[in-house]
Amino acid sequence: MVPRYARPEMTAIWSPAERYRIWFEIEALASEAMAELGTIPREAARVIREKGAARVKDITEADLERIDAIERETRHDVIAFLTWLGEGIGPEARFVHQGLTSSDVLDTCLSVQLTRAADLLLADMDALLAALKRRALEHRLTPTIGRSHGIHAEPTTFGLKLAGHYAEFARGRARLVAARAEVATCAISGAVGTFAHVDPRVEEHVATALGLAPEPVSTQVIPRDRHAAFFCALAVIASGIERLATEVRHLQRSEVREAEEFFHPGQKGSSAMPHKRNPVLSENLTGLARVVRGYAVPALENVALWHERDISHSSVERFIGPDATVTLDFALARLTGMIDRLTIYPEQMARNLESLGGVVHSQEVLLALTQAGMSREDSYRAVQSAAMATWTKLGHADAKDFRANLLADPTVSAVLDAATIDRALDPTQHFKAVDTVFRRVFGEG
Repeated sequence: MVPRYARPEMTAIWSPAERYRIWFEIEALASEAMAELGTIPREAARVIREKGAARVKDITEADLERIDAIERETRHDVIAFLTWLGEGIGPEARFVHQGLTSSDVLDTCLSVQLTRAADLLLADMDALLAALKRRALEHRLTPTIGRSHGIHAEPTTFGLKLAGHYAEFARGRARLVAARAEVATCAISGAVGTFAHVDPRVEEHVATALGLAPEPVSTQVIPRDRHAAFFCALAVIASGIERLATEVRHLQRSEVREAEEFFHPGQKGSSAMPHKRNPVLSENLTGLARVVRGYAVPALENVALWHERDISHSSVERFIGPDATVTLDFALARLTGMIDRLTIYPEQMARNLESLGGVVHSQEVLLALTQAGMSREDSYRAVQSAAMATWTKLGHADAKDFRANLLADPTVSAVLDAATIDRALDPTQHFKAVDTVFRRVFGEG
């Protein structure tokens, strides 16, 4: 985790102290379930809960150093923790971890951490969706030019642009909800997952208490296809962030300048050029999205473990669990702030829309000609001829706009009068279905 791109609440989930608290909770819950089943004394479970809870409540740097020192000797992280925990519990510590294997603790803990992280990410997405909806409704009918291949295509509205991103993030949210459910499983099944030394009811008790579901077949680890689906869901959300960030970067270009990131008082854009107003947030988001996406492949490669388990996945997850969730949490919050304060220039959008002399309305004229009786081939030829005459003369002293070039073509003027052409060149002709789209996306027009 890079502190520059980390927020405290998400970072806390992955702290060593919090990890050890979750480990203890798993062990304590398992002990309590065993006591109910008569596997261990009830008094032992009570002592484990009381003394263990006091030990992990405020884990100090000295405690972390002690656990690390034990691990340097044992070469085993779970044993190091259990040894340290036992130092505070006393003789009853012999009843901790009865019948469990390390993966039971590690994998169940990771499930808890990922579900908690998912809950924060879902809240982040809700905030982003709210910002996108507000700005989309604000600019529902703000005309702007739509582009394909980076070239002016047809008029659209800025609200429709944002509505498309809203719909994408809504899909991403649904995927994350599904991924959270898929990864929220608990394994307390012992070595190679046979429950040979631990009753399945212990797993059910721990799972219920932690808000998880028992893993149907855990071998010795929770199958990593679940985790792969989770990190792939994060990667898709990150790609949506980059798509929106890329749109803002293009719209902020000096030649376009239809929208730009809020420029704070006192902000500086360049150490050399005082005039610069750079899209630094959206560029940063593009980079962060690449990082989050990069963790999908290692997660997919973690699926194929040897037999009932190995630990080739473990070192990978120590990186990707914290880094992917912390980075995406930061990126979603940054994107929300950027959209919330995005500066929009409707007048510049209008200027750009008509900057090609009206040729962007070519399809509307094409349709008018065919509906008036001209063949599609002749209609296309006539409209393209007028459009190219307009395009190639842009900025010249003898330039004519698209309307003038259409009226100058006798094959066109013989079929369409000026009023019909004017209606075809009206940008609002393209916005007839805006309300329908908004109802589909937001449930309102």
